[in-house]
Amino acid sequence: MKPIELYYWPTPNGWKITIALEEMGLPYNLKLVDIGAGDQFKPNFLKIAPNNRMPAIIDPEGPDGEPIAIFESGAILQYLVRKTGKFGGTSERNRIEVDQWLMWQMGGLGPMAGQAHHFLKYAPAMEPPHDLPYAKDRYRNETARLYGVLNRRLEGRDYVAGEFSIADIAIWPWASLWEGQHQDLTELPHMVAWLDRMYDRPAVKAGRAVAQEKRGTFQGNKKAQSALFGLKP
Repeated sequence: MKPIELYYWPTPNGWKITIALEEMGLPYNLKLVDIGAGDQFKPNFLKIAPNNRMPAIIDPEGPDGEPIAIFESGAILQYLVRKTGKFGGTSERNRIEVDQWLMWQMGGLGPMAGQAHHFLKYAPAMEPPHDLPYAKDRYRNETARLYGVLNRRLEGRDYVAGEFSIADIAIWPWASLWEGQHQDLTELPHMVAWLDRMYDRPAVKAGRAVAQEKRGTFQGNKKAQSALFGLKP
């Protein structure tokens, strides 16, 4: 099997794909996309990911044996399920559950937690600072609401769709950063147990650790803020 080319930086969306590849036992070659340096805007990367976001992959053994490039982490996860037959649900009802919770992450938790990180961590550190109480409260509170939904879903279940799936793989990287989102998990015991259960999986540990030494905060780095947030350097 030829290795998949993974265009990656150690962020929650990037971790989804390294975790999935590790869990599925698929070989891959790492292509780092330094989002703080603006690598995501380079022409060669835009041919693969026109939305200038990583992760993206090129599978040299795509449909009909021909190469295929895929962007958007959720689409990549669904493609890898179809390629391997793993972690997408073992019955039609279970597949529906997996799809629902994957979409919940893509449309809800990811955007809300991402905005919480931005307004709680990055915006106040800009020059000039953007310390916006309404935005901070709005995204912190919506992230808390979503974690309440997740906690209720996990009551009596080991994993979000019952059995381990790409829904867990998609949700865990964002949920694992709950402290940076200013969340209190005291009243969310099922979520806490699931966070630990996920991190006990060797492939989750391995995927989370890929290029971890490259992970930075970008605070005080005007060039990185320009690349990430469209600000003038």
